[in-house]
Amino acid sequence: MTSQNTDEEIAAQVQRGARELFGTLVERYEQKLLRYGRKFLSNGEDVADLVQTIFVKAYTNIQSFDPALRFSPWIYRIAHNAFVNELKRTSRAPAVSFDFDTVFPSLFAKETADQSAQLRETRTMLDASLAQIDVKYREPLVLHYFEDLEYQEIADILRIPVSTVGVRLARGRALLRNVVATHHHGRN
Repeated sequence: MTSQNTDEEIAAQVQRGARELFGTLVERYEQKLLRYGRKFLSNGEDVADLVQTIFVKAYTNIQSFDPALRFSPWIYRIAHNAFVNELKRTSRAPAVSFDFDTVFPSLFAKETADQSAQLRETRTMLDASLAQIDVKYREPLVLHYFEDLEYQEIADILRIPVSTVGVRLARGRALLRNVVATHHHGRN
């Protein structure tokens, strides 16, 4: 029965005492939060540990969730805070893995000769390029293109106006293109 219930309905049931149903929310969000965290932190174990901490915090604070609102921005906000705090704590440049074929499929035309090697080289360069972009522009890109969140949901998570989400996405794409173009041009 819970597989057909919305996240919000399940959260409301957990609030009313059906605590065992929280596992359904964990199942629905664990992979998404792991993917989200890996965009900002380099150590996979750190991300997995942080995601478990996020679920503990969500479970502990489930009564503060308003079932009239969407659950996904609420859990992503908890995750956002945990990942930002981890970045501050470690004070290191985050290593980022980003599938640019999905996000920006037309940035580079695919070559025919040694396509596989060139594609790997391009992805490595693009990953490095994304790491050079400020988190305030990188994070909306990840939330929108990888987590498929709408502008309003991103605004709720980052606690910024919807118009700012649009501006940051546009600037993030432009910054990324500039970094990629500079890197690509510098190699020729």
